[in-house]
Amino acid sequence: MLRNTILVFIGSGTMAEAMIKGVLNKGLTDLHRIIASGPRPERGRELEERYGVKGTTDNKEAAQAGDIVVLSIKAQVLPLVLDELHGLIRPHQLIFCIVGGARIETIARGLQNRAIVRVMPNTPAQIGEGMSVWIATPEVTEQQRAQAKAILQALGKEIYVEDEDALDMATAVSGTGPTYVFLMMEALVEAAVHLGFSRRVARELVIQTVLGSALFARESGKHLAELRNMVTSPGGTSAEASTSWRKGYCGR
Repeated sequence: MLRNTILVFIGSGTMAEAMIKGVLNKGLTDLHRIIASGPRPERGRELEERYGVKGTTDNKEAAQAGDIVVLSIKAQVLPLVLDELHGLIRPHQLIFCIVGGARIETIARGLQNRAIVRVMPNTPAQIGEGMSVWIATPEVTEQQRAQAKAILQALGKEIYVEDEDALDMATAVSGTGPTYVFLMMEALVEAAVHLGFSRRVARELVIQTVLGSALFARESGKHLAELRNMVTSPGGTSAEASTSWRKGYCGR
């Protein structure tokens, strides 16, 4: 799929590394066909040592070399990078943008190229269990769409949407969602410690409970309310907890 494709990352942070790791683990491309560009030379060396890819600090040279150019930078840096790369991206190159909130029209105008895939990934992509929501412009070829899909499947699950606004909605759900899950897990760990468990045991109890519950929900195909009812005995601790939660939630 990507065997003869040069994959360039403009921005070499956490999500760029997750993508590099994913495509290499899936054998989608050769390590010598990946370039990671970022402002810190030491970060480039780190990625070179860890994955064997080429690190650089020259965004212009890197972008011109790529068949797929991944914009994996912070949103506040995007205007500077668009100015830097303005007019350098050729028509056959695919722009693959994972910058939060960056609209397609902004990217197209800044780079003078309309072959754009815009993606909303999330942090579990770092272990290949991510959820990515994406859209492609009409200028993206079928081959490029297939390549984009293969990259995202290397990071976990992916959903294609027809409306760019859906990416902003996904930001609130799958993008920010892990924050809510971690907050809940943190609260459960603290509750378990309060009950008398050691923090190590409490953490193991909570992580496995959340992991098992998520996998059960996915595999069962049942409605979440039905799953909740399966473990909620009348007058039991789950019923009491649900009632308390509803009172607290509705009372706000």
